[in-house]
Amino acid sequence: MRIYTKTGDDGTTGRFLGGRVSKGDELVDANGDVDESVALLGVARSGCSDPDLAELLLRLQREMFVVGADLAANPERRERLTAGVSLVTPDMVAELEEIIDRLVAERPLRPVFVVPGATPTGAAIDHARTVVRRAERHVVRAQEHGHAASQDTLRYLNRLSDLLFVLARRAADEVDEPASRP
Repeated sequence: MRIYTKTGDDGTTGRFLGGRVSKGDELVDANGDVDESVALLGVARSGCSDPDLAELLLRLQREMFVVGADLAANPERRERLTAGVSLVTPDMVAELEEIIDRLVAERPLRPVFVVPGATPTGAAIDHARTVVRRAERHVVRAQEHGHAASQDTLRYLNRLSDLLFVLARRAADEVDEPASRP
């Protein structure tokens, strides 16, 4: 089996459920960011010594495949998407909020700017957070240009970046130094 198809040689890429779109499309940019964040969460997971955190990172990687499918779907065939498999749902957003609330209640965040890099896992999670924020910006831009990107996907990306902020702080085990000193 060949890995290359040559169908993208014209500057287009296939949509999920059919059709083609320019590789320069805002939603293709967002999907590239989603793909990059999945890889970065994998980097974080590969060096993670906390099995609970590693399990959560794997779950988030899998959920980002749902985000990617939702963003890549042919807008004329969105009714064929499956909730939680290829369609981001309000429940997915609510679950992220519940995790954030639980983690912050367990260990409140310090009110200081933190320089990423205290641990490799924390730094990788912080890097993933910045890429998720970029994906969010690309989705907003796509919506502003008339694309049918779902609000649930936008909300999911927003909450995920918040969760990754919390997880990066936990992965650093609060050993980060404040960004500025007296």
